Amino acid sequence: MGRTLTSVTAGLALCLLLTACGGGEDEEPRVTAARQCDDTLSPEAAKALESVLRTEKFQPLTTSGLQQSVRDLIGDQEKSDSWASHPAMCKIAPVEGKTDLAIEFNLYHGDEDLYAGKKLPGRHFYGMGREASTDNKAAYLFLECSSPQLKDSGEVPARIKGMLQARASRDDSLPPNNAATREAYITILHSVSLAVVKQLGCENNAGLPEKPVLTEKK
Repeated sequence: MGRTLTSVTAGLALCLLLTACGGGEDEEPRVTAARQCDDTLSPEAAKALESVLRTEKFQPLTTSGLQQSVRDLIGDQEKSDSWASHPAMCKIAPVEGKTDLAIEFNLYHGDEDLYAGKKLPGRHFYGMGREASTDNKAAYLFLECSSPQLKDSGEVPARIKGMLQARASRDDSLPPNNAATREAYITILHSVSLAVVKQLGCENNAGLPEKPVLTEKK
């Protein structure tokens, strides 16, 4: 009896040393969709991410993160530098899959940077912020933010651009340019952008509603 108890105890100790008794060192890294982009994805955005990339397993990537992206925007506004670019706030890569996503935030110059009125086949527009649009390669959110943290933005709102970019070795490896893909991209970018404008303290959340607007503008 004593020997049996000792064996069971030893087995439990060995189990704890392994990764949840589930394969140890050979197990692939797994980070859930909800933990992507510094935990800025809403439940709806996390589901959209899983759906568009067709996976629940993501690589644990190190990127600049929410706080650094906010500091970069504050610094660029302080210097009136709308040409500055910074590393992506977050990169999303499935453990297995052909498409990666990257989300970044920068300042933009003015209305000339918007896409409305330009001939861009396959691009669709939505009623959020200053402008929101997407196809299967990239989604954009143009925002105007008045915040005590952004120099002179009380007089002239700071112009902030959020971009989600899909990357694959070949265009035909990207998700199709259909309503499901576009709505997923917009849902993901909206969720991360909402976290950014809340961190900045933008008045009226820079025109972003709590839920993404998925009705297309004609």
